[in-house]
Amino acid sequence: MSRESMEFDVVIVGAGPAGLAAAIRLKQLAAAKGTELAVCVVEKGSEVGAHLLSGAVLDPRALNELIPDWKEKGAPLNTPATDDRFLFLTEGSALRLPTPPQMRNEGNYIISLGNLARWLAAQAEELGVEIYPGFAAAEVLYDDAGAVAGIATGDLGIGKDGTPGPNHQPGVELRARQTLFGEGARGSLTKGLMARFDLGAASDPQTYGIGIKELWEVDPAKHRPGTVVHTVGWPLDGATYGGSFLYHLENNQVAVGFVTGLDYANPYLSPFEEMQRFKTHPAIRGVFEGGRRIAYGARALTEGGWQSIPKLTFPGGALIGCGAGFMNVPRIKGIHNAMKSGMVAAESVFDLLQAGTGNEAADLRSRLDATWLMADLRRVRNIRPAFRGGLLAGIVHAGIDTYLLRGHAPWTLHHHADHESLKPAAVCKPIAYPKPDGVLTFDRLSSVFISNANHEENQPCHLRLADPAAAIAVNHARFASPETRYCPAGVYEIVEEASGPRLQINAQNCVHCKTCDIKDPTQNITWVAPEGGGGPNYPNM
Repeated sequence: MSRESMEFDVVIVGAGPAGLAAAIRLKQLAAAKGTELAVCVVEKGSEVGAHLLSGAVLDPRALNELIPDWKEKGAPLNTPATDDRFLFLTEGSALRLPTPPQMRNEGNYIISLGNLARWLAAQAEELGVEIYPGFAAAEVLYDDAGAVAGIATGDLGIGKDGTPGPNHQPGVELRARQTLFGEGARGSLTKGLMARFDLGAASDPQTYGIGIKELWEVDPAKHRPGTVVHTVGWPLDGATYGGSFLYHLENNQVAVGFVTGLDYANPYLSPFEEMQRFKTHPAIRGVFEGGRRIAYGARALTEGGWQSIPKLTFPGGALIGCGAGFMNVPRIKGIHNAMKSGMVAAESVFDLLQAGTGNEAADLRSRLDATWLMADLRRVRNIRPAFRGGLLAGIVHAGIDTYLLRGHAPWTLHHHADHESLKPAAVCKPIAYPKPDGVLTFDRLSSVFISNANHEENQPCHLRLADPAAAIAVNHARFASPETRYCPAGVYEIVEEASGPRLQINAQNCVHCKTCDIKDPTQNITWVAPEGGGGPNYPNM
């Protein structure tokens, strides 16, 4: 069956903050010029916001620039941040430290990223942007000269054996003069573009963390709207980067999350179990006692910063948002940067289309370099890589960099790829995690249940092994199958059979965090988009 084709000026992949900000800015520019511009946003989640997960504390700087009257328009920024706390945890105690300047949140808001995206989508649609949720961008289209010419959505109704079933519907080609990719961290099409155009040739490898988040409804007596708490230290060891957050939103809700840097070395470490154990700390557990957990999710986040940002443009398109790595790690913020990257990309692409010559927005990086976004990232570029020397060395370096050098060190520290950091299991100590109690701490399957994750069962597995034998010959034999621990959704399972161990992939559980694609030690696992609409359905994350 042939695919239908639709033509646009600009197609945007991903209805996250970068993609929606780009769409809105394009339409604003077209209106100011009195011209028409056809803009389409395609989103793999069942609705806008279904796959979005972030802490989140929003710096409204980019939103102020994009939609100055957002308050009058009802943007869901309901809880101003009023109190910052920064704690160093040992197993039994908590020491309050001075809050670093980057982590102070005066003027910011505790939000649900999904709800912000739903509101931004409504603003975009009012301007004439076409948004198609439930359609996964599965393929990049190229013209005869090798330039990006749009994307194609995935086929529906393909059976597990890869053949069309009775309800097969071919994907749709969305062709465009320019295509912006805002897929978020480790986007599948972005990964292919990085390789095809060698976009990372002059930058460091990207490095990532895995963020695991729960939303709780707590006892009103324990609720402190506007309170922002961050911690470092326990339960992670001194060599592993990570930390936690507790954000008190409105309606007696508290968002709790734990981030583990994916450059960790011990294959027995489980980010999910570390998060559960964190909640049992004496300084933390009281917040949740008497409350109930109402949502769960997980997502990889980019941590490479300034030195890991790749070349952003190529013939026919550009990378925007967290897929390109604009998160400010010391600030624990990426939403406003993602939005700003989308806005600047929109301006560059609009001028390119207006000029009518050329097919690459080659000035995008220089435009970004002239903004506050890149200036902020450059000032904090050395803080995350300094923690490769351990927690204490990282804190000392961060203090020197922040208070003495003020971000102007004459050197730049560098990153290494996360999958290279695992040590063989034989030289590492197993970690004994406590069993969940079902009240404060939970197992993976009950957690996935409240993520509302669902996939059409009769479809090809979207987690592809380049060499299936390596799952046992390498991962199991050398690293004790770390995928069974770093996955926060119980997707990977070792099944013992008479013929020996076998890796079972429970793709139905996948919450699209992309950790397996990042952390697999031989890069044997590739995450590809399942049927559109599959995956988690986050209501308020």
